[in-house]
Amino acid sequence: MNTTMLPATGTEPALEIVHTPAAEIADRPPMLFVHGLGHGAWCWQNWMEAAAAAGHPVYALSFRGHGGSEGSVAGARLRDYVADTVRAATSIADGKGVLIGHSLGGLVVQHALPAIKPAAAVLVASISARPAIGTAISVVRHHPIQGLRLVAGLPLHLGPDMLFTGLDPAAVAAAVARMTPESALVQYQLLAHTPAPLPSPFIPVLSVAATDDRVVPIRATRATARRYSATIRELEGIGHDMMLDAGWRRAWDVVDQWLRSQSVPPT
Repeated sequence: MNTTMLPATGTEPALEIVHTPAAEIADRPPMLFVHGLGHGAWCWQNWMEAAAAAGHPVYALSFRGHGGSEGSVAGARLRDYVADTVRAATSIADGKGVLIGHSLGGLVVQHALPAIKPAAAVLVASISARPAIGTAISVVRHHPIQGLRLVAGLPLHLGPDMLFTGLDPAAVAAAVARMTPESALVQYQLLAHTPAPLPSPFIPVLSVAATDDRVVPIRATRATARRYSATIRELEGIGHDMMLDAGWRRAWDVVDQWLRSQSVPPT
C-alpha cells in the first residue's frame, strides 16, 4: 500500500489517501473506500488487498482529523466529510469509479452521490438515510453508557462488543487503538440530518447489512435500501465492522460478486 496526501486547497486540509494498485490488468473500475465514525483509511486494508487482487485500483480516504489527514474533528460537520469525499473521488478517475462507504461513511456517500455520480455505490452497514433514531436506540439498549455519551454530545467510545463478533483479541486491540474520537457535531447530526437528494440519473447501489449489527438496526438498513432501490444482502454472524471482523472475506465476496453482475465499466 502507498500513502499520499491530497494537497490542501484554500481552507480545506490536506487529506490522507491510501492506494493499492491492481495486481494485474483486469479492466475493472477504481474504488474509493470511505470509512466510518472514528475510523480511518487503515480500516479497509483487508478489502483493499482483496479488491486489488481482483483487478481494481483501490483508494481509501481518511476524513480531516482522522488517520494521517490534516485538520481537526473539532467543529467538523457532516458537510465537511462530504466535501472531503467529493475532493478525493474527483481526484480519482473524475469520480467515475465505485464509491464504498461504511457506517457514517455510508451516510457521507449518500450525500456525495449527486455531486460525484459514480458508476456504482456500496453502502456497508450504513447509517440510515433518515435521522438515525434507530441507531441511537440500539446504542442505548446494548451500551447504555455510550448511549448517554451520544445524547450528551460526547465522543462515543467504540468498544469491541459494538463492532465485532469473532475477531481475535490481538486484532481487536490493534483496531481499537487506532480509532479517533469523533466530532460531537457529526454525532449529533446523525440524529438530525435530512435525507440526501436522490442522484439523477439512477446509480446502481448495493446495501450490505449485518443481522447481528449492534449499531445500525437491520430495519434501518432495509429502509435505506428501499430509498435507493438498492440490492440488499444480509449477512449473519458478523459485526458492524464487517470489513475488519473475522468474516470479512465473506462480506467482501458479496460486494465482488455484485460488482461483477453489474458489469461496471472501467474508467
